[in-house]
Amino acid sequence: MWYTLSETEAVTEEEVKEQVSETSSEAPTETVEATSESSKAAESSKAAAETVVKTTTQTKKEVKEKWGIAHIYSSYNNTIIHMTDLTGAETAAISSGGCHVTADRYESSPFAAMKASNAVVDVAKAKGFTALHIRVRAVGGVGSRVPGPGAQAAIRALARGGFKIGRIDDVTPIPHDTTRRKGGKRGRRV
Repeated sequence: MWYTLSETEAVTEEEVKEQVSETSSEAPTETVEATSESSKAAESSKAAAETVVKTTTQTKKEVKEKWGIAHIYSSYNNTIIHMTDLTGAETAAISSGGCHVTADRYESSPFAAMKASNAVVDVAKAKGFTALHIRVRAVGGVGSRVPGPGAQAAIRALARGGFKIGRIDDVTPIPHDTTRRKGGKRGRRV
């Protein structure tokens, strides 16, 4: 039956082999000095092995990660960060750029997106989340398929918040065949 030894079993087995080989190889004609030197060497190797065992057992702590999904909706009018659990059904935190600035024209700015992301980070950390998947969405459909100016700032703020980042996906809805765009047959007349 073959099996591998764990690190602690391997170290203790080596110590036992060393002690047995040292005691069996000693000749009865050796002086007391030689035996005392070999016992000192055995003690020092045993102490070194104990420190190795102690360090390996301390570093094997496993921290359970709690994953979430950060949905970032970024248009040219606003940026909304919505943090959910992995199923997407339970909302953990939500914030938008409009909550953090006073003028309407600044709602989609990178500064407002960063402030909204920081608010989401604080709430998510309080709820125990340690890792995130990020989903970025633009308007899509008949609208713009390019995310607004706040998307990059929101992603950076989430990454700086101390979360482990998993996947970053673009989930902009792109139609394969669509309803008619507004503007009429001759387009928008300016």
